[in-house]
Parts: sequence; C-alpha cells; structure tokens
Amino acid sequence: MDGKWTPNPVYDPDKYNDFLRRNKAVVCALSASYVSTFAGYPLDSIKSRLQTTKTKITVPKLAALVYREEGIMGFYRGLWIPLMTISFVRAASFTIYSRTKEYFALHNILYRDSIIDVSLTGGISGAMSGALISFCSAPFELVKATQVRRQLEYSIAASKGVALAKPPGTLEAVKDIYRNNGFRGLYTGFRLHFVRDTAGTALYFLEYDGMRHLLGRQRSGEQGATPHWLPIHSSLVPFVTSWALIYPLDVVKTKVQNRALAGERYRGPWETLYRLVRGPDPNAPKPLLAGIARIYRGLGVSALRSITTHGLLWTLFDLTAHYIDDLPPSKKDEQY
Repeated sequence: MDGKWTPNPVYDPDKYNDFLRRNKAVVCALSASYVSTFAGYPLDSIKSRLQTTKTKITVPKLAALVYREEGIMGFYRGLWIPLMTISFVRAASFTIYSRTKEYFALHNILYRDSIIDVSLTGGISGAMSGALISFCSAPFELVKATQVRRQLEYSIAASKGVALAKPPGTLEAVKDIYRNNGFRGLYTGFRLHFVRDTAGTALYFLEYDGMRHLLGRQRSGEQGATPHWLPIHSSLVPFVTSWALIYPLDVVKTKVQNRALAGERYRGPWETLYRLVRGPDPNAPKPLLAGIARIYRGLGVSALRSITTHGLLWTLFDLTAHYIDDLPPSKKDEQY
C-alpha cells in the first residue's frame, strides 16, 4: 500500500472486449433481434389475426378494429415472450448455422469456391439450424397464436355488442393449453412447424449465401470491395422468396393447430389444404384463383414485416459486427 487510492473499474475493458470477440455471433444476433422483433411485431400480430379469423376483413379495417378496441398496445399484445424467445432463438440459430459452416470448412466438405458449394453449405447449415431450433420455438409460437386468436374473437364480438370472456394473458394461455391437452398440447402441429422451419431456413440461407457469393464475399467471410450496404439488402430477397414458398404450409399449420386446440375433428394437412383451395363454395367462379388467394391471405403483410424486421436485423447485425471488429486489441495482444 502506498497510501494512494486506486480506482476499481466496474469492468475490465480488455476482458469485456475479449468477451465480445469470443461471442460475436451471439452478441450481434441478440442486439439486432431485440430491435427488429419490436419493430416488426405489429405487422406479425396483424398477419396472425388474418390467418386465424374466418371473417373476411381487409388489413386496414383489421388494423383500425384493433386500434379502436385495444389501442396502440393491442398491436403489441403478447410481445414479451417473442421478444425474449425470438431473440435467443435467433442467437442460437446463427450460432448453429455458423458452427455447421465451420465444421464443413474444417473437414473440407463442399468447400470449393463455387456458387453451388457455397449455396449448398448455406442450405445444409440453415436446415440444421431450423430443425434444432424448432423444438424450442414451437411452444412459444403456439402460445402467441392462441393469444392472438382469442383476442381477435373478443374484439370482433365486442364490435358487434356480444360479450365474451376476456382473452387470457400469456401464462393463462399456457395453463389453458396444458390443462386441456397436457404437455403434448404445447407441441400441437409440431411436425408441420418442424418442416416449415427446416425448409424455410434452408431455403433462406441457400439463397442468401449464394447471393453474397455473387456479390463478392469470399469463403473466408471477407466481402472484398463490395459496397457495405449491398450485402445487407441482399438478405431481403432470399427471405421474401423463401417465405412465399413456405407460406401455404404456415397457413395450414395455423388451421390444424386451431382445430386441435378447439377440440374439433382432426383434419390432416392435405385435407386442410384441399378445403382451403376448394373454399366454402366449390361452384363459385374461378375457384382455383380464389383458393390461391385464401392460401396466401396475409402474405403482403408478411412480406412487409419481413422487409422491416430483416432489413433492421441485418443492418444492426452488420453494424454490431463492425463495432466488435474495430475494438482496440487487448494489452496482452499488444505485448506480442
């Protein structure tokens, strides 16, 4: 002791920076997911309400109904579970995706500098990520959809002067599902959820990695002289196209889940799809076009949500990654 007071910092900058560098993928995914999930949740809520209601209603009218009956907070009902779970799911998804690609590189599997190898590696890594994450995301998505459906039924009934029981909160919705269907009830429609997440994530990263390769990204991950904004916006096309391809599966999954939770007679995926395409009146003019329109009901909202959330996600992800890359080296590294 020399009699001088030495300040004790709240944290060690070197250890903090080393932690950020070691967990770069998780830190980037978490920070970007929180903001993008919050920004896109109102559109996701409207999309879920469109899929669950049997009443013909346009997006503007539905948004006006929600605002009139519930106020601005109606668009954020049930937000806290997705805000927590989606962020951690995305962090885990990026980690699994990155680790799978690192395994391929380490064992020199599909590692030629060609768009075919790059796309296949991204697709397989994405499929692995989507398959594993679906076991965690399925119950949370089911609870959110249940809340949205019950709230929409309540709002429509209230607008017609019909009194219904107040829709349950998040914990009440979980308890209701567990009480009526047991633990397996939380995984109602899981097979469809598994296929949707596996196929959708595989298609997304197959297209995304292929486009990034065409834009000049090397197998090592460096982007070369490509403009900074181009790789970020290249993520939007893969997400919109992959989501458009699996959207009918998402609609079928929602219908199957709703019938199962309501205790109605079980309808398989193919029967549900057939009835959606056929519609209530098979003798109506142009039934095929009307059926396609029903299957893709709400796709415009989903595409807008995708552009909003994934544009923000990749922008913030990239900015956070650059921030971590530009951190000063630790004193230990400078000694060498």
